[in-house]
Amino acid sequence: MNPRFKFKDFHCKVYVEDTDFQGVVYHANYLKYFERARSQFLIDNNLSQIDAMSQGNESYVVKSINLSYHQPAVLEDDLTVTTEIELITKARTKFFQSVLNSKNDTLICMGEVEVCFINNDSGKPKAFPLSFLNLLKN
Repeated sequence: MNPRFKFKDFHCKVYVEDTDFQGVVYHANYLKYFERARSQFLIDNNLSQIDAMSQGNESYVVKSINLSYHQPAVLEDDLTVTTEIELITKARTKFFQSVLNSKNDTLICMGEVEVCFINNDSGKPKAFPLSFLNLLKN
């Protein structure tokens, strides 16, 4: 097993738009929270997804997702998204993400998200940018 790199935690609040009429977060919104944490990591490390698309016609794409739900998050909860990344190959990573209630550290949702880097023209995998790979070196 390859070593894992820990991201800075991502914090968010549950708003009305995130919930059903009973104030419970829609199950699909956990995917949004995970995506925001991964995107913020790239932004924090000056890795622009827009530049990858416009300059090299390359993209970070989700290959697979596996989620498990433990407790519901509800309206006005403060959430913490934790993220660790494991480099599988130079073109494929696996993100291990969790959503926790910030007040009591209750586990709400866990997920494994496999992300690849591709050439948009061919649709084939290619190596992540060196700036990305260098972040994952121990």
